[in-house]
Amino acid sequence: MDPQPASSPTGFYEWNPNEDDVLICRAVREETPDVKTFVFAPRKGRHFTYQPGQFLTFEFEISGETIYRCYTISSTPTRPDTVSITVKRVAGGPVSNWLHDQFRPGMMLRATGPMGDFSWTVKPTQPKYLLISGGSGITPMMSMTRSAFDLAEIRDTLFVHAARSPADLIFRDELDFMARRNRSIRVGYICEGDSPHEAWSGLRGRLTHGALTALAPDFMDRVVFVCGPAPFMAAVHAVLAAAGFDMSRYFQESFRFEDLSPAEQEAVEEAADELSTDITTYRIEFAKTRRVVDCPENITILDAARRAGIRLPSSCTKGLCGTCKSRKVSGDVEMSHQGGIRQREVDQGMILICCSRPRSDVVIDR
Repeated sequence: MDPQPASSPTGFYEWNPNEDDVLICRAVREETPDVKTFVFAPRKGRHFTYQPGQFLTFEFEISGETIYRCYTISSTPTRPDTVSITVKRVAGGPVSNWLHDQFRPGMMLRATGPMGDFSWTVKPTQPKYLLISGGSGITPMMSMTRSAFDLAEIRDTLFVHAARSPADLIFRDELDFMARRNRSIRVGYICEGDSPHEAWSGLRGRLTHGALTALAPDFMDRVVFVCGPAPFMAAVHAVLAAAGFDMSRYFQESFRFEDLSPAEQEAVEEAADELSTDITTYRIEFAKTRRVVDCPENITILDAARRAGIRLPSSCTKGLCGTCKSRKVSGDVEMSHQGGIRQREVDQGMILICCSRPRSDVVIDR
């Protein structure tokens, strides 16, 4: 007989992607004109267990190409029968446009996870929180807030969301409802301008120090979680730092190398430059593009590709999310991952290039 899956604290069996990584879409909901929520359930009766703020990595087959993408879970673990992601359409984005235009209830995707530590549940409990989100960066904050609401937690939560217009305020009705029913939850919005059918009467513009003070007068006393586009997070970080905020109580979510600060990007480059004369350099060939780069044995294949100007799909750069998963045609690597790849995939020749260092010349199917 096949081994039974692990049982959750509720007595129900947990969803385990190592046993069955296929999820079925149960519903598609339009949140704003360019944002949709996709609701998934396992093929078998299983419950999802995760921390609010964690993400899943999905595998997409689009136009004959396998693409991996990380999406933060927007649903709450207090409702474990389904799991949801909320996706904004990105101009030219192959995955977001395919999801919006082609994906329907009943269709299936492979997924792994949940993963990530961007959650207030994995930090020491604090009395007061400030959740700041911009655009589709609302998803981890929504998962945390929904969880607090369902559990009737007395957790002082101030949720500030920024959007282009009132029509772009994702989950606006639900946030207002939760704030009305749970006095521990307060919500504030800031919009850059009006929408075609609504003149915005609230706070306008960008999230400056003045705007933040108006929305959260006691922000200096709170633990801050931030998620949104890279420029938005950089602006919030700068505002808080200039105000003298204790940055040890600041946490932000970032999936992409492009979202790193200039200092962090420079650190990546400097680490790659720390080469000595006894370091062996190997040849890395990307079979589909016929690009070849030199990769010293002490840096990752992804870092070597970036130094050569090759942009490859990646997110966490820590071997966690699986976005950079690639097929190794030949050669040997040393891979140190954090759960972003399964053993059966390794056995099939897959590697995560963000955490793989060459031990010979290598050919990658990219």
